[in-house]
Amino acid sequence: MATLDISFKPERAHLRKPKAGAFTGRIVPQSVSGRYRRLKWTAVIVCLAVYYILPFIRWSRGPGQPDQAVLVDFERGRLYFFFVEIWPQEVYYLTGVLVLATLVLVLVNSLAGRVWCGYFCPQTVWTDLFLLVERLVEGDRRARLKKHGAPITPQRVLEIGTKHGLWILIAMGTGGAFVLYFADAPSLIRDFVTGQASAIAYAWVGILTASTYTLAGFAREQVCTWMCPWPRLQGAIWDPEALIVNYRDYRGEPRASAKKAAELKARNKPAGDCVDCLQCVTVCPIGIDIREGPNFACINCGLCVDACDTTMGKLGRPRGLIDYEAWSNIERGWRGEPPQPRMIRPKTIALALSIVALLALMSVSLGMRGDAKIVVIHDRNPIAVTLSDGRTRNGYAVRLYNKTGLERSFALAVSGLENAEVEVVGSDARVTVAPDATYELRMLVKASTEDRLPLQFTATDVASGRSVTAQDVFVPAGGQ
Repeated sequence: MATLDISFKPERAHLRKPKAGAFTGRIVPQSVSGRYRRLKWTAVIVCLAVYYILPFIRWSRGPGQPDQAVLVDFERGRLYFFFVEIWPQEVYYLTGVLVLATLVLVLVNSLAGRVWCGYFCPQTVWTDLFLLVERLVEGDRRARLKKHGAPITPQRVLEIGTKHGLWILIAMGTGGAFVLYFADAPSLIRDFVTGQASAIAYAWVGILTASTYTLAGFAREQVCTWMCPWPRLQGAIWDPEALIVNYRDYRGEPRASAKKAAELKARNKPAGDCVDCLQCVTVCPIGIDIREGPNFACINCGLCVDACDTTMGKLGRPRGLIDYEAWSNIERGWRGEPPQPRMIRPKTIALALSIVALLALMSVSLGMRGDAKIVVIHDRNPIAVTLSDGRTRNGYAVRLYNKTGLERSFALAVSGLENAEVEVVGSDARVTVAPDATYELRMLVKASTEDRLPLQFTATDVASGRSVTAQDVFVPAGGQ
């Protein structure tokens, strides 16, 4: 099995002096302030606002159509996203969206590693929210650590109850908002309050409440490290040119306290900027030590950058000992070479062009969609039948789609075969399709020919005169 080694080079191992037991046991992150913490709070607010507000945005689609902007309508078998309406037969658009999301994720990984995980992943967003509640109720890291081993008191019981009560309320809000995407949001809320919602809706709210409460409250770093598949995938496509959180060990090693570093420098001995304060470890929500090199569990949130910058500021040293930096530039730093940012390179250009091409293809396809469609499927068994008069008969299953909110009549015709007799089984050549519905029928084509010939099936809207077509073939007797 091939493995990817992204550890420090062996010749630099003697410079690293991690404290034994410094980051073992329960992970209780310490609060931190700085540019990346503010950026994370902005991401939390934006993500939560979108998640909770989106189901209540209205979008007019005409009479008889749902007016919720984003809706997964199982009753009609539709997915609505503002002006886009996806039918079950158009699941390839969802496939395109998944491919597009994959390309975007790989591009982001090539530029900034697991920045999605650190700022926008739902697990990260709700974990930040749960940690905020925990700090407000129980205090910051030191206070919480003291309380974990202290005797239970009435005050402590009240704190624990308050924290878990708020967690459950947030989790219920999470599950409640999720089901609003599958039904009209105001109506579903009213049904929930009055006890008239379906059992399935209540069940899903319960399931999502329990999962959010468990994952964000108790399995925080375990989800990001062991349950989520992305760390392994990200490790497999690790890019040394990506701007990920890295420790500039060429500047920080060997580690020493501020006093010890001054003494070493006075004796013309090497001393790095890292004072081994462990602030980068105590603020990490995953509990890793970024100074030990790139770690597949790192979510690239940048909180250790804020913590280190704060320490460097207090000591009067330049920021950036821990920073978003490419691993290739860390290597250049050891060689005494200047950093070379390479955000634009063949890999990122190819990914960006692929994203643009796929977006253009999907946009053109959506723009060319009509409000009607005809699908023809040739009979397979038998594929052709010889009639008593010597002619050959082919059968076709025809399905008409009316994607509007109005009833429509279509005139059916078949072209491509001279002197052919066309029969619509059980009907005439004009059929009526209900609003926002499909209509299935069977057509028989009879002709005398020994050639395999293409056929064109046409359905013309009687009111507007617009037509939709589908292609198939006529197979002679004994043909394949």
